[in-house]
Amino acid sequence: MALGNLDERYVNFYTDFAFKKLFGTEVNKDLLISFLNSMFNGKEVIRDLTYLNSEQLGTGELDRKAVFDVYCENEKGEKFLVEMQKAEQQFFKDRSVFYSTFPIRDQAIRGNSWDYNLKTVYTIGILNFCFDDTDPEYFHHEVKLVDTKTGKVFYDKLVYVYLEMPKFTKTESELVTLFDKWLYAIRHLATLFERPAALQEKVFQRLFEVAEIAKFNRQERLGYEESLKIYRDWYSIMTTAEKKGLDKGFEKGLEKGMAQGLERGMAQGLERGMAQGLEQGRIEEKRTIARSLLQLGMSAEQISATTGLTKEEINNIK
Repeated sequence: MALGNLDERYVNFYTDFAFKKLFGTEVNKDLLISFLNSMFNGKEVIRDLTYLNSEQLGTGELDRKAVFDVYCENEKGEKFLVEMQKAEQQFFKDRSVFYSTFPIRDQAIRGNSWDYNLKTVYTIGILNFCFDDTDPEYFHHEVKLVDTKTGKVFYDKLVYVYLEMPKFTKTESELVTLFDKWLYAIRHLATLFERPAALQEKVFQRLFEVAEIAKFNRQERLGYEESLKIYRDWYSIMTTAEKKGLDKGFEKGLEKGMAQGLERGMAQGLERGMAQGLEQGRIEEKRTIARSLLQLGMSAEQISATTGLTKEEINNIK
């Protein structure tokens, strides 16, 4: 089997292969330690970490391949858990909360002596999409359980950190902190052909060495090419479906809006018609995605989890 030609020098971080290789392997754990310490900015200082066996979590490889857990020890000898996620767009909040229950549950001690004293759990999601469009500059979310009346933190041992990478728009000349540099490297890794001058720290020398495709062995190269194909297919499907959904929603909304406008007034009719049309567009978008995923050979169960459509609806797609 001949290896395909890749036009990048470094891996695309958002592929499952690259995410796991750079941040999820024992040999490269110094990269993850550096990234996490730059993100915590002194709140936690990780001295060492241990990767936990994801096979004990009882979920399929398809779901767990972009999620892994690490057991961290800070400079004070205190232990805490970090779950790393490379989240996809569909139902990511639900999946994120679901996976965070595993490092919580697995702390349970068999027998009657356990006092339920849990270690802190951080769930960190590196997102290649935006879920909050209210503020184009607010990309670093930190979520905890709070009392909705007082706004005070109710429980501080469960923390969700989400990084909306498309909103990180700093240029190389604007990079100040180590965290800035890590985010820049993650977002632009696949488009770079040499290490930027601003990323001269030793850890980035290590990052670019590990991420260089030409240094992969045959098995790694094949694994990356397959992962890259899946990522590109998914990206193409999502982009096409989103465009089709919006176009159809606009057209149907405009048509209904004009009809209702003749009866109830143009302004009110357009508003309601557009809303209905956009909803129809969203349904059509899900069907378009499902149709494409069927062509890729995915099962009805996997497509249902991705799109929210029922198995019956998926089986009826032509």
